[in-house]
Amino acid sequence: MYTGIVQGSYALQQVVEQPGLKTLIVDFPQVLLEELAIGASVGFDGVCLTVTAIDGSQVSFDVMQQTLDVTTLGAVKTGDKVNIERSAKQGVEVGGHIVSGHVDGMAEVVKIEEPENNRFVTYRLPVDKMKYVFDKGFIALNGCSLTMAKVDREACEVTVCYIPETLRVTTHGIKQCGDKVNFEVDRQTQAIVDTVENMLRSNPSLLQR
Repeated sequence: MYTGIVQGSYALQQVVEQPGLKTLIVDFPQVLLEELAIGASVGFDGVCLTVTAIDGSQVSFDVMQQTLDVTTLGAVKTGDKVNIERSAKQGVEVGGHIVSGHVDGMAEVVKIEEPENNRFVTYRLPVDKMKYVFDKGFIALNGCSLTMAKVDREACEVTVCYIPETLRVTTHGIKQCGDKVNFEVDRQTQAIVDTVENMLRSNPSLLQR
């Protein structure tokens, strides 16, 4: 579980490719190494990954084929920066929203506007996920908890606004149109929508009341 408050963006020191598997190696700062152990979960551009090796400050993560196929991690290469968040501890302040690290797919950057001290970015989502997004609702993009400023259901697009601090700490300031990011819808919203849909499917007479 994560809070959606990314702790920093760091460059991949090495990407080792094997059939059906990628090993991603990142140089962690000391603050992220504290109490880190093999088997720990770390949010990696919004994807929950397991620590497989620690060599000094070099931390390794194995990514299996299924994850490579459905997330942006399938395309990363040495030198690329990724957003990192250590998993939440019990009692931690949740500054964003609860993020599972089980992403729903990839969203494409389709528009960027940059008024003074702001950055508005519009993303296109798969049509089947649009039922889970609402104005002022939560969405996680590359691990960042964000509030949707605008939802265009017809175009399957959502717009979010980044403040300078988020752009400084994360990779969102360097994304361009055509780039893709991992997204995760708010699980509470998803549970409510799916529950209502299942009820209506099982009891169609409810629609007539």
